Amino acid sequence: MAPPETRKGRNLVTGIGFGALFAILAISLAMNVTLLGFLPGIYQPQPPPQDGQSHSQTCPALATDQHHDQEKPKEATQLDRAKDETSISFTSGSRPASQGSIINLDHGDPTMFESFWRSTGEDATIVIPGWQMMSYFSDVTNLCWFLDPEFAKQIRRLHALVGNAVAEDRHIVVGTGSTQLFQAALFALSPSDALQPTPVVSTVPYYSSYPAVTDFLRSGLFRWAGDANNFQGKHYIELVCSPNNPDGFMKEAVLKSDTGTTIHDLAYYWPQYTAITKPADHEIMLFTVSKSTGHAGTRLGWALVKDQEIAKRMTKFVELNSIGVSKDSQLRAAKILKVISDGYEIPNPGQPKLFEFGRNLLRQRWERLREVVRETGIFSLPEFPSAHCTFTGSTTSSFPAFAWVKCEWEEAEDCAEFLKKHNILTRSGKHFGVGINHARVSMLDRDETFDLFIQRLASIK
Repeated sequence: MAPPETRKGRNLVTGIGFGALFAILAISLAMNVTLLGFLPGIYQPQPPPQDGQSHSQTCPALATDQHHDQEKPKEATQLDRAKDETSISFTSGSRPASQGSIINLDHGDPTMFESFWRSTGEDATIVIPGWQMMSYFSDVTNLCWFLDPEFAKQIRRLHALVGNAVAEDRHIVVGTGSTQLFQAALFALSPSDALQPTPVVSTVPYYSSYPAVTDFLRSGLFRWAGDANNFQGKHYIELVCSPNNPDGFMKEAVLKSDTGTTIHDLAYYWPQYTAITKPADHEIMLFTVSKSTGHAGTRLGWALVKDQEIAKRMTKFVELNSIGVSKDSQLRAAKILKVISDGYEIPNPGQPKLFEFGRNLLRQRWERLREVVRETGIFSLPEFPSAHCTFTGSTTSSFPAFAWVKCEWEEAEDCAEFLKKHNILTRSGKHFGVGINHARVSMLDRDETFDLFIQRLASIK
């Protein structure tokens, strides 16, 4: 016997009648046909996705450039196509939108160099075919097997030109920025059989990332131990950043012991920032493309290492950490370093030179900043001694990448917070091991950002 619901449904059908049901179906069909007539104006079929794409992966910027490419002549050169492709992903940080927008000078993003590299045209442009640079290996005969030989050649050439470091007869270890090399050096210098982690120290004010990077993985090999001036112990690794980030002064190691080791971070020892007084000659010296050429996004650094065993251990760290370093980045960096050296060794009257460009721009910025600081009376800045620069052949002062600002007002005891109220983001002195009355301000941003910073600073009363 059918359940009550079924019998009830049959009675309903019988009550309505088959004629009425047929009429309802006919009306429904007519309405659907009518609606279909409107769909062509609403729905436009999308073209099939290109190879390796799906509709869900296509972004508006990419779609626009692909459409533009379809209108180009088919005989476009490989370089033309490369330009179009690189323009798709062009991003260089945010720009201040208005007078009331927030200015972010917390990071040392070196976008002030963009105008120089624009002026070089295609000289620093490279095109990498799809089949090139596919292997993990660059030079299996080299200790650092993922180091590109051309990049190594241009590193040695540039150091010989500038005279800021002894690069001949040194092992070169390449890393993803000097931060990875800093970690590699800590690994290489820390005894694996020690009962306690090796203390890592630096004099205040020290680079704000040193403590964070040292303790990030809570390694049993090393640990952050603070200010080198207060350190009491036999075994240590001292970090020496010279010129120093954040205050811009030249620094030397303060700890002298046969049982301790030193890492020299020379990211800013270039003629645009300070006088080159002599070639640095230390056990481990770290450099970065970010601050030497302005190409922070390339994420590339190199270490000059005296001891072969230390260089091997550093190479092993990078191998285990990231299985080497991008060969594409190294190829680009080699081209960039070559353009810099060519500018001095093969001079072209119409071609600008990087170090002069950077030094002149930073000198102008520091002069403007000092003038505003004098007028407001709220802040103070360090004074730097002059020195003879062997690269330029002249006596000059320092024009650091960062301004180490001190707030002198009682109302502005917390300097970073005080500037934040005026929509200026900086990095507080507490991150550098000192008081909150100091703040670090980047001098490396674009002209429009720096101009707005100066205007805003001058308006503080």
